[in-house]
Amino acid sequence: MSLRSRLALLFTLVLGGTLFIFGSLVYGLVSIVLTEQIDNLLAREASRLVEGLGVNTMGQFDRRWLESFEPAEGTLVIQVWDNNRRLQFARPRTWTQPLDPAARQSGRTMFSAAFSNEQHMRVLTVPLITRRGAVGILQVGLSLALVDAVRSTLASILFFLALISIVLAALLASVAVQRTLQPLEMVTEVATTITRADDLSRRIPTPPNSDDEVGRLIQAFNQTLSRLESLFTTQRRFIADVSHELRTPLTVIKGEVSLMRKMKCGDEESLQSIESEVDRLSRLVGNLLLLAQAESGRLPLDLKPVEMDTILLEVFQQMRTLAGEKVHLEIATLEQVSLIGDRDRLKQVLLNIVGNAVQYTPAGGVVTLGLTQTDGYARITVSDTGPGIPEEDLPYIFERFYRGEKSRTRSQGQASGFGLGLSIAYWIVQVHGGKIDVTSVVGKGTTFIIYLPLKPPEKSGDAPEGASLS
Repeated sequence: MSLRSRLALLFTLVLGGTLFIFGSLVYGLVSIVLTEQIDNLLAREASRLVEGLGVNTMGQFDRRWLESFEPAEGTLVIQVWDNNRRLQFARPRTWTQPLDPAARQSGRTMFSAAFSNEQHMRVLTVPLITRRGAVGILQVGLSLALVDAVRSTLASILFFLALISIVLAALLASVAVQRTLQPLEMVTEVATTITRADDLSRRIPTPPNSDDEVGRLIQAFNQTLSRLESLFTTQRRFIADVSHELRTPLTVIKGEVSLMRKMKCGDEESLQSIESEVDRLSRLVGNLLLLAQAESGRLPLDLKPVEMDTILLEVFQQMRTLAGEKVHLEIATLEQVSLIGDRDRLKQVLLNIVGNAVQYTPAGGVVTLGLTQTDGYARITVSDTGPGIPEEDLPYIFERFYRGEKSRTRSQGQASGFGLGLSIAYWIVQVHGGKIDVTSVVGKGTTFIIYLPLKPPEKSGDAPEGASLS
């Protein structure tokens, strides 16, 4: 059974149950009211009879008064029985069978419903008691034929009204559910089309009333499609970039091996070239493995007290040797800052970012380092006087293999692109509970600002919001 049929059936059943309960309450209320009116009538007539009824010392009732009694309801049936259960008076005279034998035997005042002379009757039984004791039983009854007819008519009306209402409700529910679920059918159709055509660029049209559950579902589905499209695009670019990065060292290794085979000897220069390319491949694979661990939340951290000023000085010494006479390195501010973190990983962050700054800063440029403590964070700044990064490239510089050639063209002999250094630095900072901000002005330089919490992160390994590295 389809969802539309189940919803329509559920709505119809709920309405049917509601109408049944409502009809039962109306039927019961009408029955109670009619019965109460008859009981009141019987009680009044019985009270009049008891007040005017006389009995002599022989226990005989005054028949003349009974004959002259005029009831308010002409169809009222009256019976007077003595203590020996003998009928003393009956109106009409032909009604000689007790109106309610069981009530007559009980000897107490009670209302009851009974069948007498093949008629459905409402009977009031009243014991007749004088100062000398009980002298008999009075039973007055009234036919329930009119009440039964009203009940039957009311039941028929309620039944047919409920039946018509349920049929109309089923039709209206079917139409309403169909209109409500029509966007879902469109979602299914578009999703099927996307699956068959592998076209993640398609989107589901948003309905006019997009504030309901279906509208929010379509919006969420479109967001999922956008995310998937972005992930697949990034994945294709990543595969292409990895292939490109692997092609160069593999080509060099293959060329050197072919040369040695042709020369039939291993030359030292060729072996060094092969070793260099193998090291490059090992670093690439290691970096990719590190990023995969960070993205999956399984990046191991050896959290211990770390002196960030000591690490910064170590990085400064190593990078100054690497920069040589080309770039001038300096430390603007250096405060003693201690925090809880993984020393090797944090040093790797600084090496990647400072190395990146040195690499892109032209000859004669300056790279400035700084370390301060502010609001429970260690604040590390790395500024350079390089060519800067265009504003449109800033959101993507932490993606793997992202290339921003327009802004940061490398010097001759350097491989193009940003590589994996910034991506690794970004993820290491994230798993430490920190963040990296970047500001850049084209033609003037770039500044990286790293914030690291002084206390250890409560949860590491979470994917940073906005990062798209896969």
